[in-house]
Amino acid sequence: MVKYSENELFSITDFTKQISSLLKAIKNNSLEKIGVLKNNRLEVVVLSTEEYSRLKKIEEESKSARWIYWKDEELDNFGKIAIGLSRHDYDSEDYSKW
Repeated sequence: MVKYSENELFSITDFTKQISSLLKAIKNNSLEKIGVLKNNRLEVVVLSTEEYSRLKKIEEESKSARWIYWKDEELDNFGKIAIGLSRHDYDSEDYSKW
């Protein structure tokens, strides 16, 4: 879940009143994102074009063929090994059985 600081959340009314200054803040990176609330619920998020492009690039790369060759069971085993290593209990495990 994405967290928002108080200065990143605006009602739709406040957003429309301050749109020019808020968009400048996004463009100048003084704000990372702006969450717009409608009826006290997050309705949309405003990002800079650079950040949006960066996220789209990550999305496209994640769909690329270089990840397709991994089988589900291999990914599961990789996760188990990573968890074991992070717990420092890898000395007693035989990972070849996974």
